[in-house]
Amino acid sequence: MTDSISLRPRIDADRPFLAALYASTRVDELAITDWTDEHKVAFLNWQFDAQTIHYDEYYGEADFLIVEKDGVPIGRLYVYRGPAEIEIVDIALLPQFRGGGLGTRLLRDILREGAESGKPVRIYVENFNPARHLYDRLGFQHIDTNGVYHLMKWMPNAG
Repeated sequence: MTDSISLRPRIDADRPFLAALYASTRVDELAITDWTDEHKVAFLNWQFDAQTIHYDEYYGEADFLIVEKDGVPIGRLYVYRGPAEIEIVDIALLPQFRGGGLGTRLLRDILREGAESGKPVRIYVENFNPARHLYDRLGFQHIDTNGVYHLMKWMPNAG
């Protein structure tokens, strides 16, 4: 990781940034609706709140990290380290930081941790998520499908 990229714990003051980051991941999906901008904002706020509540409830022991570049928030990385495996709960970067290798570096750090601890790493990926190809390249294998989500797993001896 370059010196200008850092990770820090999420704090309450990050909420507006995180809501905007979440919205940036849903732009293409909402572009095909005929909703007004007001409806889209209301929907995104509702979905963000629901996701946050779910993550906090089901992954309370996870590391909820903010990715910063030069001290400015540019993404989030939520990781749960269980006794038998590591789960990437969520990873997202602002649009201008996608596709430049930063996500790959963050994921490789987690895979390195998995290799060192002997734990598999898993992630749920929506089937239309363009990052699915990245997970394939990093050695994740498709394990199961649950609705629109694919469970993908990386094994320590595989990569």
